[in-house]
Amino acid sequence: MEEKGLYPLKFMPLFKDKIWGGNKVRDLLKIDYSPLNRLGELWVLSGMEGEETVVENGFLAECTLKELLQMYSDELVGENNFDRFGDDFPLLIKIIDAHDNLSVQVHPDDDYAWQHGMDNGKTEMWYVLQADEEAKIWSGFNKKETKADIINRLRNKTIKEVLHYDQAERGDLFYIPAGTVHAIGKGAMLAEIQQSSDSTFRIYDWDRTDSNGKSRELHIEQGLQVMDLSAQTQTAKCHYHYHLNQTTNLIECPYFVTNLIPLNTPIKKDLSSYDTFFLYFCVAGNGFVHCMQQRIPFTAGEIVMIPAVADSAVIEPLSMTEILEITVM
Repeated sequence: MEEKGLYPLKFMPLFKDKIWGGNKVRDLLKIDYSPLNRLGELWVLSGMEGEETVVENGFLAECTLKELLQMYSDELVGENNFDRFGDDFPLLIKIIDAHDNLSVQVHPDDDYAWQHGMDNGKTEMWYVLQADEEAKIWSGFNKKETKADIINRLRNKTIKEVLHYDQAERGDLFYIPAGTVHAIGKGAMLAEIQQSSDSTFRIYDWDRTDSNGKSRELHIEQGLQVMDLSAQTQTAKCHYHYHLNQTTNLIECPYFVTNLIPLNTPIKKDLSSYDTFFLYFCVAGNGFVHCMQQRIPFTAGEIVMIPAVADSAVIEPLSMTEILEITVM
């Protein structure tokens, strides 16, 4: 029997209803998530145990990321990545639609997470896809605070007064390392690239309740143990300059590398010197990826995963298109 090899992979998304979710993924990205009436999070690519996205195309259809890694190991993700992560895929990629404010929260780093029985810490980045006029992103503190200050502000419901914020606009980039207190504001839709982790400590939820009048659980004690209480010396918003039909680095950190590729004409990517996978995450437009003798269609909200064994790829847009190129080095 002929052994079949790897090829560019697409995945079936997971849809998450959230108390703060909306309908922009349907209305703006034209993605059908029925029977849900609203959507908070679209998990584009996930290796989280019990919540894994499965392959959509080719003979590997319905395989999970873990199954792919068990079958192909370093051929899929590269030798160094497989040595680091084994059959646990290191990233979780989402689209978030904040029809209402998300909770004020903080994530632990790896050391804290491992010491407390969690898989990983959580460092993340956001790329704003659309923002209403008053949409805000909160990150860090605008003045130096103590733990006692934070406890009192949470009791008095004045925590918002000391949170730094930026008005969100399309194309804005935010880098949120573990320990940074943050919240996504009402009216923002964004792409999120993060460590594969659900380690979140919610410290304030805007005093809201669900349909049964219940408040969501808070994790103030844990949050105080991991949050950076220093004044925000600079915004979590990152500035960058890009050029059409060129690759621009947005974020390079120990957990992921993310580049922006805005294009209206085909672009060839030479991958031969990299022993790692590449994710081509379309956040606007549509087109095809040509790779490993395959022509894979994509549209906004979809990812094409290029295995580490691929030498090159051509991205062919059918309209003005934006790609987030994501990998782990």
